[in-house]
Amino acid sequence: MPKPVTPLLAADTIIELTDFPDRPIVLIERANPPYGWAIPGGFVDMGEIVEQAAEREAKEEVCLDVRLTALLGIYSDPSRDDRGHTVTAVYVAEAAGSPKAADDAKNCCIFSLDALPEPLAFDHAQVLADYKKFRESGQVALLRTAR
Repeated sequence: MPKPVTPLLAADTIIELTDFPDRPIVLIERANPPYGWAIPGGFVDMGEIVEQAAEREAKEEVCLDVRLTALLGIYSDPSRDDRGHTVTAVYVAEAAGSPKAADDAKNCCIFSLDALPEPLAFDHAQVLADYKKFRESGQVALLRTAR
């Protein structure tokens, strides 16, 4: 049987900073296309579980050790990444300390949910809208099915 051709798999982490009032989040400014502000994350390596990839990418991009607390959702719209079909698992995590931009992050900053930067890369406006609902209600992202 031939090996199937499938989407790429990524892991993103919404990092809440526990040592700041109101638990702001960390976003990176991408150094590579597609440009814009994004949730720290990246591709899952062969032999790596998705949760480990989320933790590793957070460390590589913003120099923080995170503790995953929830799976917000799986985002799989084929048009979410202009580079090709990529599916991402988005986690919520906690961390303490000051983030520093590294790896392929041109910059990183701390943001409140009421003052997010623009433009946001990928489908991260939708992801962060889902995250706002999660913060308010504890409800993870709704399932999105084809209509």
